[in-house]
Amino acid sequence: MDTLNPNWFLRARLKTRQLLLLIALDEQRNIHRAAETLHMTQPAASKQIKDLEEMLDVKLFERLPRGMEPTLFGETMIRHARMALTSLSLAHDDVLALKSGLVGQVEIGVIMTPAMSLLPQAIAKVKQQAPLLRIGVHMEPSNTLVNMLERGTLDFMIGRILEHDTNSRLSYEELTEEPACAVARNGHPLASSSNLTLKDIASHPWVLPPQGSILRHRVDMMFRRAGLEPPANTVDTTALLLITALLQQTDSLHVMPVDVARYYQSLNVLTILPIELPFKMDAFGIIRQQDHLLSPGANLLLTAVRSVAKEVY
Repeated sequence: MDTLNPNWFLRARLKTRQLLLLIALDEQRNIHRAAETLHMTQPAASKQIKDLEEMLDVKLFERLPRGMEPTLFGETMIRHARMALTSLSLAHDDVLALKSGLVGQVEIGVIMTPAMSLLPQAIAKVKQQAPLLRIGVHMEPSNTLVNMLERGTLDFMIGRILEHDTNSRLSYEELTEEPACAVARNGHPLASSSNLTLKDIASHPWVLPPQGSILRHRVDMMFRRAGLEPPANTVDTTALLLITALLQQTDSLHVMPVDVARYYQSLNVLTILPIELPFKMDAFGIIRQQDHLLSPGANLLLTAVRSVAKEVY
């Protein structure tokens, strides 16, 4: 295939309708239903896809007896179509915000630890400079946030690059490692123990992340390396409200990032046990799409995150 002109879409007169059609086909997997979704006739929809395929000189969809499946080329175009339409939508929002006297909007994703200290301080710093900047925060696991980032719904995120994620379009700027600790309710018998060991805590009831998660694997391996069986009396959950309720109402133990534990300890919700756990969670950092142009508001927040990170970490 010949190299396409960087502005091929101008020569092809690429229409927003075609981008919408790509997304509709991805969701419906049927040309008739996709056309109905966009209030088009089926022949018109088929012609638009055919025109796009001829311009790119690739097959975007496999025509199957019961519908249509995107090819590798099709999946690539669908992903970029979603990003383009999201960007246009955000541009519209920014224009409306500017007309209203605001300074735009930024969407950021964050995992739990930086959401407790780093991000609130960065937001506070930004709000001093731009009090009307609208900041949307999404707190989810890293894999969920990476998917949102790739779909163009986030400006940037603070999280982890997972081992299986080899997306070269993402840039990663490490901020810090994440040590973990054991926590329990205030007044727990182990809280006043001296010389606490893994053997002392292994037989207690625990609230842990589900089997198969990275953190659960590391907790289990921590005990096995010490020649101990991992806790058998467990409740498996990542729901923070349930975790704190179980800790407060039972003698269960839990493992969490040190920064998060210190925050809850400062609120007198729980206490950190006097034992240094021999493992750390993966480092986290700022993750961006390399080809994504940040808005002034997003750049302002990103600069604040970097500044606060130097102070905090």
